[in-house]
Amino acid sequence: MTKNHIVFTTLITMALLLSACGGTPTPDTMMEKGTATPDAMMEKGTATPDAMMEKGTATPGAMMEKGTATPDAMMEKGTTTPDAMMEKGTATPDAMMDKGTTEPEAMMSAPAWYSASLIDAATGQAFTLNDLKGKVVLVETMAQWCSNCKKQQAEVKILHEKLGMQADFVSIGLDIDPNENIADLKNYVQNSGFDWLYAVSPADVSREIASLYGDQFLNPPSTPILIIDRKGVAHPLPFGFKTADDLYKQVEQYLKEGM
Repeated sequence: MTKNHIVFTTLITMALLLSACGGTPTPDTMMEKGTATPDAMMEKGTATPDAMMEKGTATPGAMMEKGTATPDAMMEKGTTTPDAMMEKGTATPDAMMDKGTTEPEAMMSAPAWYSASLIDAATGQAFTLNDLKGKVVLVETMAQWCSNCKKQQAEVKILHEKLGMQADFVSIGLDIDPNENIADLKNYVQNSGFDWLYAVSPADVSREIASLYGDQFLNPPSTPILIIDRKGVAHPLPFGFKTADDLYKQVEQYLKEGM
């Protein structure tokens, strides 16, 4: 009988004797005797991840598969990249910003209609909402046939007079009637004495505005107005006629805000 057979027989005998006495070999005992592998220890739930790591018997990959290593612990061990953390949903935007892996612009995307090309009815020059970034922008969806709209725009004119020369405030009249064109809109603006931006809304812009802020933004008689703050966030105002004082209170709070 070889030495290995003797050792093996001895261990089996000890196990039987302990069992007969009401006790069973513990994993720690088995580890001391060299008879339990790390995998067996993990199956019995008797070895902690730290202990396994200390013994060099569990790889980081295995630890992640078993759900026993936290993302922080993995990061400390240098085994998980920020990209992998994002895939697992365990890294917050702030944490990603600390690591320099995400730019602020990527964290908050502007609506598509901000980048749509609009034509200034008075000058024929193209512009976008993104061109006005950093300014406070009042946008009124309107139609040339709408008497409520014209009444509301008269209040916008008074608002401009109250504010005076404000380089960081812009008003836009956005004609959302698909049957109206830019030539007629130019005449409308000139005849009314309105001196701010006016443009005919492209169909896709009108659809997105309705989708984002409600179908009533395509109902000119309800005098829809929204204010876009310096950070590009749109704030729809209540529907219905708004006096110049009402508008002033809304606009002023955003003019006071910084970027």
